[in-house]
Amino acid sequence: MKRVLYRSRGPVPQQVVEVETFDPPALAPGQVRVEVLAAPINPSDLLTLTGEYGSLPPLPAVAGNEGVGRVVELAPGLDAPALGQTVLLPVGSGTWTTHLVADARALVPLPDGADPLQLAMLTVNPPTAQLLLTGTVPLQAGDWVIQNAANSAVGGYLVQLARARGVRTVNVVRRESAVADVEAMGGDVVLVDGDGLVERIRDATGEARIRLGIDAVGGTATARIADALAPGGVVVNYGAMGGEPCTVSPAALIFRGITLRGFWLAHWYKVTDAGARNALFAELVSLIASGRLKARVQAVYGIDDIGAAIGAAAAGERSGKVLLVPSGDPVSHRSRHG
Repeated sequence: MKRVLYRSRGPVPQQVVEVETFDPPALAPGQVRVEVLAAPINPSDLLTLTGEYGSLPPLPAVAGNEGVGRVVELAPGLDAPALGQTVLLPVGSGTWTTHLVADARALVPLPDGADPLQLAMLTVNPPTAQLLLTGTVPLQAGDWVIQNAANSAVGGYLVQLARARGVRTVNVVRRESAVADVEAMGGDVVLVDGDGLVERIRDATGEARIRLGIDAVGGTATARIADALAPGGVVVNYGAMGGEPCTVSPAALIFRGITLRGFWLAHWYKVTDAGARNALFAELVSLIASGRLKARVQAVYGIDDIGAAIGAAAAGERSGKVLLVPSGDPVSHRSRHG
């Protein structure tokens, strides 16, 4: 058995990790052993390795915050989940490993026939997209929402979820080469960020009244999202890809009544009861299992190639997610598109 361990944090995440061989620990009552089928490398994983994330585990730690696995052993006296059952792994359980031990009650059963690569990305990005879309401003079919970083994983899920609700999307990207991918996912309007953005949005939407803006970039990109909203609109920030604090003008806040809010999925998990969490998972699992909700996968790596995998995930111009397949036969360095 192997796992990706880090004993320190630093600015270059692939330099702080090591692949460690370990012996399987005995199972305590109520525990199960899970073979990890797939685990994505998310921006939050990289920020955890560099020490910049909002919640950091004590060191040393096994990397990886989400993933999907298969139950391979039950503690004596347990009869559920069944051996061979595909399960969603607990958030923050150290998923970059061939096997992990978990409390049986913390595992969410998943459909066995669905693509494990798509299921592995269930815990972080799809709930973020769904909650950003539905948790702030009530939207009806025909309404518009604007987002930047639209070619990100969250952005792609948001486009698909909005389309399923009949909500139209203005999608802002930072490079021309990303436009076609977002259009292919179903984005109604796709524009490159920069000068004249607000006027271009008004022209493309027929001066639609947009009440919800979703920002993952920060800096002056936040201000452009705010300026594109109707009076009383809300900007929800969930990231700082640009590395700068959010900027919104006093005129937008005071004279146009724009509100700036933050969203952190980890906080939502902490304050939301299990019933609400499971209801959200059930809705998203159904969409993923049926193929109606998916993310592009750029490459899949084995656990021994973790340095290359982290480097690929940290690259600025990816066309999809990078995942680990720790226990399986990885399609290393080869693209897989959903």
